[in-house]
Amino acid sequence: MTSTLLPILDESCRAAGCESRGQARRTAYWRSLDELAETADFKELLAREFPSQLAVWDDPVGRRNFLKLMAASFALAGITGCTREPLETIVPYVRAQPEITPGRPLYFATAMTRGGYALGLLAESHMGRPTKLEGNPDHPASLGATDALAQASILDLYDPDRSQTVIRRSVIETWDHFLTALTTELGPIRERRGEGLRILTERVTSPTLARQLEALLEDLPEANWHQFDPAGFDNAYEGARQAFGRTVETRYDFSRADIIVSLDADFLSTLPASLRYAREFIDGRRVSARPTSMNRLYVIESTPTITGAMADHHLARRPSLIEPAARMLAGQLGLDVGQPSSAAAEDIVPQDWLRALVSDLNAHRGAGLVIAGEGQPPSVHALAHAINQALGNVGSTVIHTVPVMARPRSGRESFANLVSDMHAGRVDTLVMLGGNPVFTAPGMLDFEQALAQVRLRVHLSEYYDETSFLCDWHVPAAHYLESWGDARAYDGTATIMQPLIAPLYGGRTAYELVAALAGKGGQSSYEIVQDYWRGELGEANFGDSWQRAVHDGVIPQTAADTLDVRVTSSFGNERASPDAPPFPDGELEAVFRPDPTIWDGRFANNAWLQELPKPLTKLTWDNAAYLSPATAEQRALANGDVIEITLEGRSIEAPVWTLPGQADGCVSLTLGYGRSKSGRVGTGLGYNAYTLRPNADAWFAHGASIRKTGGHYKLVTTQGHHNMEGRDIVRVHTFEQLQSGAAGQHKHDAEPLPSLYPEYEYTGNAWGMVIDQTACIGCNACVAACQAENNIPTVGKDQVAVGREMQWLRIDRYYHGSPQDPETYFQPMMCLHCEMAPCEVVCPVAATVHDSEGTNNMIYNRCVGTRYCSNNCPYKVRRFNYLQYTDEITPSLKLMRNPDVTVRSRGVMEKCSYCIQRISHARIDAKREMRPIRDGEVITACQQACPTRAIVFGNLNDTAAEVRKLKGSPLNYGVLAELNTQPRTTHLARVTNPHPDLAAPAGDEPKPRDEGNS
Repeated sequence: MTSTLLPILDESCRAAGCESRGQARRTAYWRSLDELAETADFKELLAREFPSQLAVWDDPVGRRNFLKLMAASFALAGITGCTREPLETIVPYVRAQPEITPGRPLYFATAMTRGGYALGLLAESHMGRPTKLEGNPDHPASLGATDALAQASILDLYDPDRSQTVIRRSVIETWDHFLTALTTELGPIRERRGEGLRILTERVTSPTLARQLEALLEDLPEANWHQFDPAGFDNAYEGARQAFGRTVETRYDFSRADIIVSLDADFLSTLPASLRYAREFIDGRRVSARPTSMNRLYVIESTPTITGAMADHHLARRPSLIEPAARMLAGQLGLDVGQPSSAAAEDIVPQDWLRALVSDLNAHRGAGLVIAGEGQPPSVHALAHAINQALGNVGSTVIHTVPVMARPRSGRESFANLVSDMHAGRVDTLVMLGGNPVFTAPGMLDFEQALAQVRLRVHLSEYYDETSFLCDWHVPAAHYLESWGDARAYDGTATIMQPLIAPLYGGRTAYELVAALAGKGGQSSYEIVQDYWRGELGEANFGDSWQRAVHDGVIPQTAADTLDVRVTSSFGNERASPDAPPFPDGELEAVFRPDPTIWDGRFANNAWLQELPKPLTKLTWDNAAYLSPATAEQRALANGDVIEITLEGRSIEAPVWTLPGQADGCVSLTLGYGRSKSGRVGTGLGYNAYTLRPNADAWFAHGASIRKTGGHYKLVTTQGHHNMEGRDIVRVHTFEQLQSGAAGQHKHDAEPLPSLYPEYEYTGNAWGMVIDQTACIGCNACVAACQAENNIPTVGKDQVAVGREMQWLRIDRYYHGSPQDPETYFQPMMCLHCEMAPCEVVCPVAATVHDSEGTNNMIYNRCVGTRYCSNNCPYKVRRFNYLQYTDEITPSLKLMRNPDVTVRSRGVMEKCSYCIQRISHARIDAKREMRPIRDGEVITACQQACPTRAIVFGNLNDTAAEVRKLKGSPLNYGVLAELNTQPRTTHLARVTNPHPDLAAPAGDEPKPRDEGNS
C-alpha cells in the first residue's frame, strides 16, 4: 500500500455512495487494501491470467532457498543409527491379531499439550505408523475437533531435524553416560538437602509429573521448582486473586450465553478450551429458515483476531484503552470502579455503542458473558469477574473451579526470582524440562547472561535449540506420540497419553529425567505413569480401569471441583487510574501476541505451519509489524517497508504490514520468529519480537517509537491470488432479514440453465457438500487437516510468492466497509466438484473426469501437465506441481504419508477429491455388510477437523441426509452459479446479528463492477 492509498480509499467510498471511509458499511466486498483502491499493482496482477507468469526468482540464491525449504526438511542420513532399541522383545505374528487388518488403520486415544493443558486426540495408525490426528469426541476440550497446530504436529514427529542424541558441550554422548554424570554431580547437592538445585518447567498439569516434582522437593527441601511459559496465564490468575482473594480457574459455558463481550480475548483460538468454546459459540448462531434466537458478540480489541472477525459489533482500540472501556461498562452496570473523564469517554467507547451493549446485558442477565484476554492486565480480568457477578452470570455461563495447573502462583514472578538467584550465584544446577527460555525471555530479564552464572546446566528439548546450545547437557525429548504421559484438560479432566510408535531418535521424557534426579534412573515413563494412577484408581480392578482410561482417552470423575467465590469488598480499592495513560505525540503502544501459526516459536521448524496462511493477513513464512491504515498513512509507510522499532532502549527491525481493523496508535508484533537454532526450516525467518518484550508488562507497553529505515523486505501473502473481480462470491444477511424473509435465493440460483453438456442420472450415491459461512471462524484447521490427509507438499516462500502454493483448500478472507474497522468474513474454497465441470472438456487426455457418484476425480498417471483444466476453472482451486515439491528422499517423511493417497510428482495437477479414499473405505464396508452407506459414515478430513461443524458432506440422493436438508435452505447458494457450473459444493450465506440500534442498512448484496461498484 502506498502512502497515498487512504485518499484513494476515500474517493472509492464516495464513488460507492458513502460519505466517508468511516461509514459502517459499503456495498462492495474486498480482500486487500490494494484491491479496494484499485491500485496500479492490483490491476497489473489481474491482467495476468496466472500469477505464475511473474518472475520466479528475485535473487541469485532463490533456488537454493527454495530447495532448503520445499519440504519439512532434508534427511540427516546415518544419524538414525543412534536410536534407542525397544526394551520389549518383538516377536513376529504366528497368527494375525483379529483387530488388525493390513490396509485399514487403527485409532488410539492420546493427547497433545499446549501451555500444559491437554487436547484429546485420536491418532490414526497404519501398521504402527501414526499418519493423521483427529479429535477425541469423548474429550471435553476437543469434542472430536482439532486445531491447525494439532494437525501439523504429526510433521514434528517425523522431522529429521529433531534432536537425535544426548550432547555434552557439543560432543555426542549416551543416556547412560548422562545418568552416571548426573548422579555424580547431584551427590554434593543431596548432602546440602538440595541447596543450589533449581528445576524450570513450563506450565504443568500432568498429575504424575507434579507428584514427582513435589516428592523430589520433599526429599530435597532446599531445592526449588519454577514454571515459566511465554504465552502463560499469569494475568488471568492474578486477576482472579484481585477479585476473589484467591487463585481460581475460570471456564465459560458459551452454550448458555446470549450476549458475549470480549475484552481483547481471542477465545476462539488461543485458550485451552478454544475448540469447545468455538463449538458452543457457533451452536448459538446456527439459524434455520425462520430462526427465533441467535447470540450476539461484542469485541473490543487492539489487533484483529478470528474472534473479532466473528463479532457483530467490533471496536478497534489500542490496548491501554480497554481497561477504561471495561470501567465504563462496569459503571453503567452499577459498579463503583472509577470512570474516565467525560472528555475521554467518547474516544474510548462511543456512547451509542455502550448504550446498546448495556441494554443487551441487562436484558439477558444470567445469560451474558464477559471475558478478558491474557493480553490485558489483571485489573481487567478482575473487572470482568465483577461484571459477571453483578449480572448473575456466575453459575450459569461462568464457572469457577480449583486451579488445574500445578502451583498456579508460579509464573512470571517465579521466573523473575529464578533469574535473580542465577545472577546472584545461588543456583549451582539448573535442570530445564522443555521450553526455550534463552529465546523466549531475552528482553525480560537477560536470561542468557544469568545462565552463564550457573555451574551445571541441563536441558531436555525436542530440538537442539538456543537454550540447548548454551547448556552443559542436552537430552533429546520424546514427541508426545512416542511417549507415555498424562495431562489435564481445561476443566481438570485427566487424560492418559499413550505412544503410537517407538522413539524414532531415542528421545526421553520429563518423567524419566525427574526420576533420574530422584535417583531412580532405571524407571520408564510407562512404569512411572502407571504407578501414579494405580494409587489414584486403587489396586482393586486397576487393570480394567487402566485399560479403559487408555482406550477412552479420559479418566472419569477427574474434573476440577467447582468453587463458590465472591468478589471481595476490597476489590474497588485495587483499581488503577480509570483514564488511559498519557500518549505523547509520535509514540506508539507496542503489542505482543503469539503468532497464529507457529505460536511462541516451538513450531518454527514445521513447514506446514510456516506455509499455512495466517487467518487475517494471509502472510506465510514471515511475521510483520502490523499498523493500522491511518497510522501507516501518517508515517508514509507501505507494506514491506522496514522500520526500526525502539522500546525502553532496545530496538529491532521489522517489515510493515498494513492491517485493516488494527487499532490506531499501536504496533503489533508476533512472537516466535527470528530463531537462530530451529532446524533448517525455521532458522533465520522473520524478526525476534522477544528481544523487545519489556520487563514491566509482557503483552503491551507504552513509549514505542518507529523509524523508517529506507529498506524493503519481501512479504508474501496468498490473499491476492486468483482474485474474482468483485463478482457475487460471499453473501451476508442479518438475522433480522432472515426472520422477515428478506434473505433468500438470488435469481440465478433458482434453476440450472440449459447446457450442451449431457445430463447424467445418479441412481446410487451422489456426493455433495455444504459449507456454512456463519459457522466458519477461519481457524485453518481444515486446511492443515487436508494437507495431512492427502500428502500435500510445501513449496517455500518464493514459490508461494508467484501463486504456486499447493494446499487443496484455502480460506478466503473478505472485508466489507471502512478499512479502519471493517467487517470480516471467511469463505472456505476448494474444488466444488461441478456437475458441468469446465475443467473436464478441455483436458486432452481425460485426466479429470466425473465418476458414477458425482465426484470430479484426477487420474494422476494420465495427467501430462497441460494445465488447461486450471486455465478453465473459474474458482482457481487446482494445484500444479511445477517442480518436484514432494521430498522423496528423507526416510522419516516417507513413514508419515497416508498410504491410501497417491504421492504426486512434478508435472501433475492435483486438487480436492472429497477424500475419495474415505468414500472407498465406507463403500467397501457397506458392500461387505450388504447395506447402503449411512449418512455421516463418510467424513472428509476438513469436515472432521472443523471445530464448529461448518462443513457437512453426504449423499444428495438420501432424502434424510443432513447435506440434503441444508441444500434446501434459503441461505444456500452456489458460488458463480451464473456460469452454470452446477457446483456440488455450495455455501450458506453468513448471518450476522447486529443490535437494532446499531444495525447497518439493509441491502447487502454486492453487484458486479460493471454495474457501478468499485
